[in-house]
Amino acid sequence: MSVPVKLRILAHGVGLPVPAYQSEEAAGVDLMAAVEDGEAVRLEPGARALVPTGVAIALPPGFEAQVRPRSGLAAKHGVTVLNTPGTIDADYRGEIKVILVNLGQEAFEVMRGARIAQLVVAPVSRAEIIPVDDLGATVRGGRGFGSTGTH
Repeated sequence: MSVPVKLRILAHGVGLPVPAYQSEEAAGVDLMAAVEDGEAVRLEPGARALVPTGVAIALPPGFEAQVRPRSGLAAKHGVTVLNTPGTIDADYRGEIKVILVNLGQEAFEVMRGARIAQLVVAPVSRAEIIPVDDLGATVRGGRGFGSTGTH
């Protein structure tokens, strides 16, 4: 299914490639860092930073865009997206920014054009919230984390 997504390149994103799918069956497009040329966002171990991408989008109603980590950054450097998945609502028109966190052991520098996250467009179902006094019984009941098994 193809979903029309309008994309605006902001002034500090000019010159960067337009986000694109890197393979025929890829689920997400890559988002790139739109930091100043020759500058870097330095992430010390345990630090986080809000990294600009230089793009804004307009999604059609009924869709969201999810900002997700790139597996290579996580596996090689311990750098991931802190708010995962970050949700971009259909009515948001501001710049997409990515909250990166360094969970690795060494400092990591984010340079201009670095692929820092993926953007996945997905349909959204909206819930009809119905306040009630009783939710009904289930076998699980109110048991939480780890309650459905030992593994």
